[in-house]
Amino acid sequence: MTLSELSECYEAAAVPLRRRLKELRGMLAAAEDPEEVFHIKRRIAELTPMLTQMNELAELTARYYERGYYRSEKYTL
Repeated sequence: MTLSELSECYEAAAVPLRRRLKELRGMLAAAEDPEEVFHIKRRIAELTPMLTQMNELAELTARYYERGYYRSEKYTL
């Protein structure tokens, strides 16, 4: 598997996360029960870093071999 193929996999894996986060934000706007609000906010807080990392890795693997591309120190040794 090449890095560009891996990038496509990361992008595809991010789609359901984006969809679920959108659903959760809609549920949060409609929720009235404080316990339900807490659980929804907690789930959003758990999924958001996952989506961020998926996006970062998709960009990194897509552009890894481009000259002049600044790679995040987070993913380099």
